[in-house]
Amino acid sequence: MARYLDPKNDLIFKRIFGEHPNLLKSFLNALMPLKAGQQIESLEYLPAEQVPDNPAKKNSIVDVRCIDNYGRQFIVEMQMLWNSSFSNRLVFNASKAYVRQLEKSQRYHLLQPVYALAILDSVFDKQTAEFYHHYRIVNDRNTEEVIEGLEFVLVELPKFRAETWTERRLAVLWLRFLREVEEQQSVVSDDLKSDAEIRQALELCEVGAYTNAELAVYDAYWDAIRVENSLIYEGIIEGEAKGEAKGIAKGRAEGRAEGIAEGEAKKLINIVLNCKRNSFSIEQMQAITGLGEEELQEILRSIESTL
Repeated sequence: MARYLDPKNDLIFKRIFGEHPNLLKSFLNALMPLKAGQQIESLEYLPAEQVPDNPAKKNSIVDVRCIDNYGRQFIVEMQMLWNSSFSNRLVFNASKAYVRQLEKSQRYHLLQPVYALAILDSVFDKQTAEFYHHYRIVNDRNTEEVIEGLEFVLVELPKFRAETWTERRLAVLWLRFLREVEEQQSVVSDDLKSDAEIRQALELCEVGAYTNAELAVYDAYWDAIRVENSLIYEGIIEGEAKGEAKGIAKGRAEGRAEGIAEGEAKKLINIVLNCKRNSFSIEQMQAITGLGEEELQEILRSIESTL
């Protein structure tokens, strides 16, 4: 029985979508907001620019860049961790691809649209339950007036719910593939195997399809993610120590964190508040604070009552 690797890993994601144009075509046609009659018929890969390989910048690599039969360019990225600069970098990369289409002597009418698709394994929009975000350049008084050229789609995998997108079967299958296939898994849903392209993608996730050297690269990627994740946690804790979460009244904080010393109570509440704002799980909060579940829930109730 086959064992699978996680397709969100940089190595696997690029193997699937960066080396097999039929899979990338299926993926883009399923997820991108292309108008009727403008589906991608064929595509070719363009060089993906690289950045220095260090843990803090590892996930700034453009994973896949391609051009289709209409001349439209598509940039596809898998981002494990969200940070405030990611959206700026996404705009920068798409804008750069748009500008570089023309030689000095060419005219602007030759420019073709550039689409950027980012699959995020983290949450950036904490205000809504929406997981699919489509951005265009529009008139803010009349959104039907659009300046063509750049479009952006960001998909938050943790918020994805198949039942809310029943009209887009293939898109649901691809997103389920990215969410449900995990490391060391040996059984996948028959639904995922119902599509020929996704069956092929599953084969490309099998452990046996990779050499020992490639598996070492696979593991190194997760090590880099863990380092970056640790840096984020440390940044939150450091920020809390500087008093970022000042909105909770002193008396209420102390009362809710009964049994914890005054200074420690304020620090822990500040940490929990920022964890909550960043949608950390209860288990992650416990790991950061060292609190038991009951103590943590008490602080969370305190925070909710003051917001």
